[in-house]
Amino acid sequence: MTERVLIVGATSAIAAEVAKAYARRGARLHLVARDRYKLELLKESLSGAVVTSSLADFRNLDQIEALVRQAAEQLGGFDAALIAHGVLGDQVETERSFVAAEAIFHANLLSVVAFLVPLANLFEAQGRGSLGVITSVAGDRGRPRNYTYGAAKGALNVYLQGLRSRLFKSGVKVVTLKLGPVDTPMTVAHTKTPLFARPAAAAAGIVAALDAGAAEAYVPGFWAAIMPLVKHTPERFFQLFPFLAGR
Repeated sequence: MTERVLIVGATSAIAAEVAKAYARRGARLHLVARDRYKLELLKESLSGAVVTSSLADFRNLDQIEALVRQAAEQLGGFDAALIAHGVLGDQVETERSFVAAEAIFHANLLSVVAFLVPLANLFEAQGRGSLGVITSVAGDRGRPRNYTYGAAKGALNVYLQGLRSRLFKSGVKVVTLKLGPVDTPMTVAHTKTPLFARPAAAAAGIVAALDAGAAEAYVPGFWAAIMPLVKHTPERFFQLFPFLAGR
């Protein structure tokens, strides 16, 4: 049976690589993105794949349920879905302006939940499938470098824990994808270190986690060894040592 895959935020560097990975194995795709031009370029790069698409303004949450319903009708349901959109934002700006902080929470938490509510109900009704959401290692520990973004991702992690347990008996897998830093346009201003992954490698890890129906997956996998150390470092160390705080 041909896989049917929904990708939300499909034109991001990582999600585009995920789309290509699924297309190579013959999946039918429905891509959701904000930018019409980038979406058309992505669809052209997937030549030979069966692709439908939708444009979405992720700030307009009232339209998302209808968008999900229409996408499901076009594909006849989903075997897998990936929610991949989000913004990093400017931490210092969020400290000076509530409007900036609110935008981070809207993009990384509220708009994601707006997709998750109808998708969870759809997956629960069909009794199977993998529902994946990209979060971040930043959600595991608040650091001065990016704690507004991290708080939004951390709240999303908690939401996904509850959703995973709710859907467990229905046979639906909810996959929390905790990404480390990836060399993409979103991190263009960041100094690159050996810990930065490439988009194609991150995409491979995401697809593997969705295939396995993992509860939580660190991508790349080495973050599973690093983050327990970060999470259990006493808070005082982050206050005293700038290299740990990240600023």
